[in-house]
Amino acid sequence: MENIKSLKDKFISIYKEHITRPGSERLLDWLLSESSDFFAAPASTRYHGAYEGGLCEHSINVYECLKDYCERERVRENYGLDFSDESIAIVALLHDLCKINLYRISYRNAKNEDGVWEKVPYFEFHDQLPYGHGEKSVYIISGFMRLTREEAFAIRWHMGFSGEENKNTIGRALEMFPLALAVHIADMEATFLMEGGKL
Repeated sequence: MENIKSLKDKFISIYKEHITRPGSERLLDWLLSESSDFFAAPASTRYHGAYEGGLCEHSINVYECLKDYCERERVRENYGLDFSDESIAIVALLHDLCKINLYRISYRNAKNEDGVWEKVPYFEFHDQLPYGHGEKSVYIISGFMRLTREEAFAIRWHMGFSGEENKNTIGRALEMFPLALAVHIADMEATFLMEGGKL
């Protein structure tokens, strides 16, 4: 894992280069503010990215996977998929904004290597805005800038069939909005192959 500062710098660089629509600067200002723990937050409590900076790292990983997927000859020529650099950056970098301020550090007892009990820190789920997963990310982003319909659906359904929603609805959304399928594939690649975790 890279250190938090280098991850933060990389995220900001990608963001500023590709995301320029009205409201994007205000969103980045909020991500950088004390009201947001985006750059320090974990990506999960105990699976992939369950460490400080894990959420930012995961977002960058998804961006790199999605960018690579969208540049494949088969994707462009056989499937006819062509998404703007801005859309790719938005859906990848911002798909998990729902995890901002979601986890807090707590302590529990565990035995150390010598078999002695001690207090150890862990991330505890603490949702103050229980609005779902993908839909919560769309809601947060929409408070700052407009999303295209395809971007909104891609972020909303980036979990694909691993969520608890109606499978017919998910299937229809992935069929109608290919960017949703693409970001789901990128999210799974980053989670399981790059980060070696579970959802």
